[in-house]
Amino acid sequence: MAISETQQTPPAARTSFGILGAISLSHLLNDMIQSLLLAIYPLLQADFSLSFVQIGLITLTFQIASSLLQPVVGYWTDKHPMPWSLPIGMCFTLSGLVLLALAGSFGTVLIAAALVGTGSSVFHPESSRVARMASGGRHGLAQSIFQVGGNFGSSLGPLLAAVIIAPYGKGNVAWFVLAALLAIIVLLQVSRWYAAQHRVNKGKKSVSVMNPLPRNKVVLAVCVLLILIFSKYFYMASISSYFTFYLMHKFDLSVQNAQMHLFIFLFAVAAGTVVGGPLGDKIGRKYVIWGSILGVAPFTLVLPYATLFWTGILTVIIGFVLASAFSAILVYAQELLPGRIGMVSGLFFGFAFGMGGLGAAVLGLIADHTSIDLVYKICAFLPLLGILTIFLPDNRPEA
Repeated sequence: MAISETQQTPPAARTSFGILGAISLSHLLNDMIQSLLLAIYPLLQADFSLSFVQIGLITLTFQIASSLLQPVVGYWTDKHPMPWSLPIGMCFTLSGLVLLALAGSFGTVLIAAALVGTGSSVFHPESSRVARMASGGRHGLAQSIFQVGGNFGSSLGPLLAAVIIAPYGKGNVAWFVLAALLAIIVLLQVSRWYAAQHRVNKGKKSVSVMNPLPRNKVVLAVCVLLILIFSKYFYMASISSYFTFYLMHKFDLSVQNAQMHLFIFLFAVAAGTVVGGPLGDKIGRKYVIWGSILGVAPFTLVLPYATLFWTGILTVIIGFVLASAFSAILVYAQELLPGRIGMVSGLFFGFAFGMGGLGAAVLGLIADHTSIDLVYKICAFLPLLGILTIFLPDNRPEA
């Protein structure tokens, strides 16, 4: 049985690069603030004598606050668009930053992480909707522009933490309130455009969008995509949460040197994001997913046994290749469920964050009870789940 959804006629046929640039910049600032939390884990561990499990709980708190709310926000805004929710969500992030800078206990750090996560739960589904609205039909390109901002912001977090926070203490987190204020100003402009598009569409007749796939194939495809998200973000959690500790333990690096390696990895992730969306527009998203998830497996399997030099090389390759998947997966899912852009975006962003948080907690438990080295030996096999891509229907664009 074909699935039919109702959605508004797209507001414009051309790509609005100004809006895409603004939403990408906002994504950069938002995710820079998020990665800052991850980057100062060694400082938090020293200040509050945290175990790896407690470090994992910080990530879990942040990710759950984000992941559980995102599908709800997306589902609600599909039916009731809320253009001004973007700057309001960023205000939660700003509050979390201030609280993190002033935190005097582990419990306060958890509350700060929850506030930052709540801000993300509003930002990601709504900004992904804006990216699609501004795409002019070039959905993969638009998602890549949107995503590259976030990933580049994630790479900046550890670098700025090493330069601004590590030498002086976590109180310097307060300087990043300026980044949140800038994001609020940019998002106010984006919200004005979003509201204008909504007013234009309000009086237009809805059109029916038909999905030619049977319902059972759609359900199977969504399940496969979620498993692939699990493999990608569980692995990414091993790098984002514990890579600095791994380098410090195995190669006796300083905190700042380890943070620089994390920056290089996250910068490679940002670079890889640029490729996935446009390539999916041209050759089909299924093939990008194949290459990104399964293609990275040989490198993850070698990583736990590499020297410091080759660890740096391998993590750059892993970050670049693995990053190309998410834009392709997200647009593929949006095409599977037309008319549910917010819900799909919220579900996949939320599930990705949830898997990252769960991964951080589980891997922290493993590290505490065994060793940090074993974490990377276990995670090395996760990309092999990419073989499940074979069950996805082909969606190559017609010539």
